[in-house]
Amino acid sequence: MNVETRLQDLGLTLPEPMAPVANYVPYVTVGNQVFISGQISKVGHEHITGRLGDGLTVEQGEYAARLCGLNIVAQLKAACDGDLSKVQRIVKLGGFVQATPNATGAAIPQIINGCSDLMVALFGDAGRHARFAVSAPSLPLDVAVEIDCIAVIAP
Repeated sequence: MNVETRLQDLGLTLPEPMAPVANYVPYVTVGNQVFISGQISKVGHEHITGRLGDGLTVEQGEYAARLCGLNIVAQLKAACDGDLSKVQRIVKLGGFVQATPNATGAAIPQIINGCSDLMVALFGDAGRHARFAVSAPSLPLDVAVEIDCIAVIAP
């Protein structure tokens, strides 16, 4: 089953790749590796903001991470000239959750699972990846979550 079919089966639609909001590019390809810039918890008019420990629930955070994952896949599709079958491996995700100092540390990796679970659902074993999940006192545009990605693609 291909990634596009899996997206449909999950009832998901890829957004248009987000344009940069500062002086950077959305992705860089070096050889067969793609480095995706941090993708935020915003898709279309949906913009998940807030801090864990100050109103943001773990469930809302997981959903925000899933939105980041959809943005990552949209950037991967652009990097692969529209052909997601070229994605050979999701290598690493780096996840940041906006949180207060007193937020429960165990919730941080659980929130980033919203993106990790999506990668495995879409890419199968090739979606299993290394990662980090940390809290941050603030994130751009007050987003709840920001995640970057390194992937391997076919030439």
